[in-house]
Order: sequence, then C-alpha cells, then structure tokens
Amino acid sequence: MAIKTLEWIDNKLRLIDQTMLPEVEGYIECQTKEEVFEAIQQMRVRGAPAIGIAAAFGVVLGLFHSQTTDYRSFRQEAEQVIHYLRLARPTAVNLFNALNRMQQVIEQNKNMEVADIKIALLTEAKMILEDEKRASQQMGDFGAQLLPQECTILTHCNAGALATAEYGTALAVIYRAVEQGKIIKVYADETRPLLQGARLTCWELMRAGIDVTLICDNMAASLMRKKLIDYIFVGADRIARNGDTANKIGTYNLAVLAKYHGIPFYIVAPTSTIDNNIPDGEYIPIEERAPEEITQWGNRRIAPNNVKVYNPAFDVTPAALITGWITEEGLRQPPFT
Repeated sequence: MAIKTLEWIDNKLRLIDQTMLPEVEGYIECQTKEEVFEAIQQMRVRGAPAIGIAAAFGVVLGLFHSQTTDYRSFRQEAEQVIHYLRLARPTAVNLFNALNRMQQVIEQNKNMEVADIKIALLTEAKMILEDEKRASQQMGDFGAQLLPQECTILTHCNAGALATAEYGTALAVIYRAVEQGKIIKVYADETRPLLQGARLTCWELMRAGIDVTLICDNMAASLMRKKLIDYIFVGADRIARNGDTANKIGTYNLAVLAKYHGIPFYIVAPTSTIDNNIPDGEYIPIEERAPEEITQWGNRRIAPNNVKVYNPAFDVTPAALITGWITEEGLRQPPFT
C-alpha cells in the first residue's frame, strides 16, 4: 500500500486531491483551517476516517499562528476553530469524534503554557492518524478471516486507503485477504452521482493489481440473481447504537437485495464511526448536496433547466439487514456501547 491520503509534512497537511482522480494523482497542501474546511466540504478529502483526521489537523493549523499566551483567550479561539470545522460536513461522526478529542486536549491541559498545548494538539492529531492506520489493519485482518480461499465481493462507493489513513475499511478486508494468498474478485458499483466507485475504488484496486470489474449501480441485482456475488462489504459514515448504519447513498439498496438473495452483507468501520449518543438511524443527519451534481456532467447539462432535484449524499441501512459489523475490535453485533 503506497497511497498517502494524508500526511503532516513541514507544518502542512498534505492531501491527495480526490476530485482529480483518476486522471491526475495530484496533491494539495493545507496551511490554514479554511483550506482544510474547503478540502472536506468539496470532497478533496473524503471518507469518514480521513475526514476526522483532516479535521484534527485543521484544529492544529487554525491555532498554529495564535498570538495569545493566556489560556482563557486561547481556549476561546480554539472553540471558534472547532465550531467552524464542525460545519464542514454533517453526517460522518468521525469528524465530530476527532474534534472532541482535540477539545479534550485543550481542557485537560489548562495548567500548561499555551505553546505546550499547541504541541499537545499536534501530538493528538498525529495519534488520531496512527489510531486510524492501526484500525484499518485490524479491520482488514478480522474481515479476511471470514473469507474462503476464493470468492467474489461486491462493494459500493470507496472504502479504501483514500477514505482512511492506510488500508481502508471495506477494502482493507480485500487487501489483507489478497496478501494472505486468497483469490479475490471484486465488483465495484460506480456510485452515482459523484462516481467514487468508478473513479476511486477501481483506481485503487487496479493500482494494487486486484481483479476488479466496474458496474453501474443498477446492475447489482442482476449479478446477485446470477449468483455471481458471494459477499458484500461496505464502509460507514455513522453507526447508531442499535446498528442502523449511514453510508453512501445506494447502500440501503444493496442491503435489501442482499437479504432477498441470501448474501452476507457486512459493514466495516472503526469504532470512531459508532455514535453511542443516538439510539437509531432516525437521528442520523443526512447531508444534502448541490443539485448540479445530478443535473450536470462536467460542464455539460444533462437535465432540463429548473428541474427539481433531491440529492442526499447518504442513506441509512436498518440493522436488521446487516449480517455483522467489523471493527478493529472484531466482528460485533449491536447494541453498541
């Protein structure tokens, strides 16, 4: 795995710009909280774990040039920075969990000099990055144990290295299984409307030499009926206490189809994606994005002017449709605590 989705280099957050893939493997460097905010909102960096990591470094950058030496004033500045970054995207709970960790660092070190608190914040952001790296490896190992020597997997959106800090979530299972010598074939949904499956998952898997076939989202049922799919693995952006899971729009479709066809349907996500503060999926906020993502293709309009558009970025899959939740702690079942 050689994809460096996020790196802290020379007091800058270096990100692969996922809006340029697969044509160009380009990078951007964020030096301010505003640049991190824009990168998250415009999906230059995306995937729940990666968003959380980026937000943590956004706090560091937002306070890096603070001139105050008074703790109370510094804390007020920090609260403003954290509140600002909370508004970047609403659904992925990793963003809020990472920001909460950063806030705790500030509150727990109130007797330290401000300069030392800044160092502690950078240390915590780096720790969040390392935690997600370790979690991706562990999720991959647990998931790979479920797979036979040869099988075919369907996945949706992008839940690989580009969505995290290393192996990924759902794709971590595939990477680890292949490293163990298992023969894995993958079908990747294109994932309308922003085509993360086509642009990102296929790019990742082909780069790793893994057998991947791209399909339109509406072809999945046909493949299941022909018994071409053995397992479905997807990631998550927020998991409620009862196991209801928000993920990229179209995930719920797959879960319903998998239930009908008797195909195991797994969620792969770190514990940082579990939101114990909400009882079920009804409480998960669903981001609605710009209509242009549907009405335009590049600079070309593909829908009538003034057509009404509904463009939720995520849907919620009821826990009853999910076979199991794979975290860095192993295969789990709700309720989560």
